[in-house]
Amino acid sequence: MGLLIAAAALLLGYGAAYVASDDVRYLSRAGIEETRILTHRTPINRLARDPKATPALRAQAKLVLDVRAYAERLGLAANETFTSYSDVGRDTLLLVLTASPKTCICPVTWRYPVAGRVPYKGFFNFEQARQMAAEYAARGLDVNLRPSAAFSTLGWFNDPLLSTALTTDSLELAALVFHEIAHNTLWVKGATDFNESFAQWVAYRSAEQFFQSRHDAATAQRAAGRWHDEQVLADYYRVLLNKLDSLYALQLSPAANDSGRSVVARWSRDTLVLGFGPALRTYSIGTPSVRPINNAALIGVRLYRTNLDLFDAWDRNSGSDLSLAVHKLKALVQDAEGPAAFDRMRTALHPEH
Repeated sequence: MGLLIAAAALLLGYGAAYVASDDVRYLSRAGIEETRILTHRTPINRLARDPKATPALRAQAKLVLDVRAYAERLGLAANETFTSYSDVGRDTLLLVLTASPKTCICPVTWRYPVAGRVPYKGFFNFEQARQMAAEYAARGLDVNLRPSAAFSTLGWFNDPLLSTALTTDSLELAALVFHEIAHNTLWVKGATDFNESFAQWVAYRSAEQFFQSRHDAATAQRAAGRWHDEQVLADYYRVLLNKLDSLYALQLSPAANDSGRSVVARWSRDTLVLGFGPALRTYSIGTPSVRPINNAALIGVRLYRTNLDLFDAWDRNSGSDLSLAVHKLKALVQDAEGPAAFDRMRTALHPEH
């Protein structure tokens, strides 16, 4: 995922406030987990040569080193991200909570230092995550809890590669490394959708070039196909969200609103299978069942697929030179906050409007 500010320094000076404040307890747990992760690090270059490590783990470590080196060649801010490895000792690193009213795709937000206001909250304490989700559900909101295998501290700490993020899929492992390094490179305060969608663009476009440089045409083609599919799904979710916005604008009674959501759910399944599914190159959707509309879950998937067409256009406008495109975009959105980043992109791409 994009962000959980988990600073060990937050452990200092709390005193009795720990007992009095849920927020302080939350930040303290985050600080403890971050400290534990950092103190269990192994240099990844050592892991890549460790005869005691499994061949698969050594190969994954070597791939991460190669991806980091390529990211630096592209001008991305690799910093110290993924120069070490940490085994967290469990299958799931943290749970991420999103919440929204059932009558509006309006996320509950939380404020963090540096990152600003974001529409999700990550929990290392799973019981605390479930308790907060239950509290929001009891208030009549849609809630969604999803696992996350990684997070970024935006360069504040030497973010290690975590055992929960490892995958035997070389494309997805490379994309993960590029994604997190993209966050080091550019982060717009209070613009989570921009930040995550930017990182998705950088992840798959960088991965495509990386595998091309290794003469791995098949994986490079799959990376290009994955970026294409992300844009197809972004179009699908845009249509779905517009349809829901129209429903919610009617301000129906709770029962009528629920009935309308059921109709939209059936329509969205058919539209995905018949309208957008055939255009997918790397994702396989099969014949999915009708899933109830959950505004909180839709917020989560939208964060990574907002205005991907703008990033693709920005890429083409820069001659498909990713390094140049990122450099120009950083200059464009410098000091921007919130929606201003996307507004500046639109203006730059279409100055006549």
